[in-house]
Amino acid sequence: MRFKSEIQNLPPYKPAKLITGPASDLVKLSSNENPLGPSPRALAALQAGVAQAHRYPDSASVALRQALADHAGLALDNVICSNGSDELVLLICLAFLAAGDEAVMAEGTFISYKLRTLELGARAVCVPLRDYAHDLEAMAAAITPSTRIVFLCNPNNPTGTASGAAEVEAFLARVPDDVLVVVDEAYIEFVVRPDYPDLLPAIRDGRPNLLLLRTFAKIYGLAGLRLGYAYGPRDLVAYLERARPTFNVNLLAQVAGVAALADSEHVARSRAHADASRAFFLEELRAMGLEPVPSETNFVAVTVGDDGAVSDALRARGFTITPLAGWGLPGLIRISFGTEEQNLAFVAALRTILKG
Repeated sequence: MRFKSEIQNLPPYKPAKLITGPASDLVKLSSNENPLGPSPRALAALQAGVAQAHRYPDSASVALRQALADHAGLALDNVICSNGSDELVLLICLAFLAAGDEAVMAEGTFISYKLRTLELGARAVCVPLRDYAHDLEAMAAAITPSTRIVFLCNPNNPTGTASGAAEVEAFLARVPDDVLVVVDEAYIEFVVRPDYPDLLPAIRDGRPNLLLLRTFAKIYGLAGLRLGYAYGPRDLVAYLERARPTFNVNLLAQVAGVAALADSEHVARSRAHADASRAFFLEELRAMGLEPVPSETNFVAVTVGDDGAVSDALRARGFTITPLAGWGLPGLIRISFGTEEQNLAFVAALRTILKG
């Protein structure tokens, strides 16, 4: 077979190692999922929607896109939906990158940006983080005539840091109009810093080169349904629609998304739980003599020395977390927030491991 070198040379996907032991003992703190589960309204919509599973979904996701547009004060044609936001990253790269092009991103951010860039035969220009956050000045300086996309994960996965409004606005002012700025806001609902940038007005004003990625996988608790979306100017969304596969968003994801978006009580409970969990982890990790990275998300990153060894030791005790050496951040682990009981048990296990 004649394999494409751009894909053949990609590192193979390595799923998280399975945990051995009774299923009741497994605690997954590695994927930044919502431990409270989906919205009750979304579950009811799923149950009702199953009876229509023999039908194709609406290929344009009109009801879902309209709900998202209303939620943001935008128009229907400012919204595109996808089979998870990772599919959107792939579609963006497919639509804008060719061999010889460049995409600028951080070194130590959501790894999909780099993989999808390389997949298209383009060059990933990775700018080191500064204090575990995006160095927006350095990223702006890294833009060249070959740059087609800049990826900004805000808050950043996997470090949990967020860039403020002033620095983001200064950054956007330095980006040429023909370079697409993709701001991945997957964790926006968890942000607590008061100066976090609200970029929706720029979309309403028709800024031509800005796309905001969001997801139902995190605070809405629908990770298993794979449902992402983006807000952007009409012309950009219409262009990306040409690359979008037909029926990419399944019927159940569409009805669950509409219901979840309307359940503000579940969102508020989920945010409150994340706030409490964040405060707990920061206090407990500091008490162990560690220095966790300040987080604006539903997870926390912390330096533990040998991230692989600590990850293995935790897995042996029934916990999965994410070691970050493979993300360009050796020595750090990322811990997703679980239930209160799971958080307490995890901290006890980590304390025992570090003492040993």
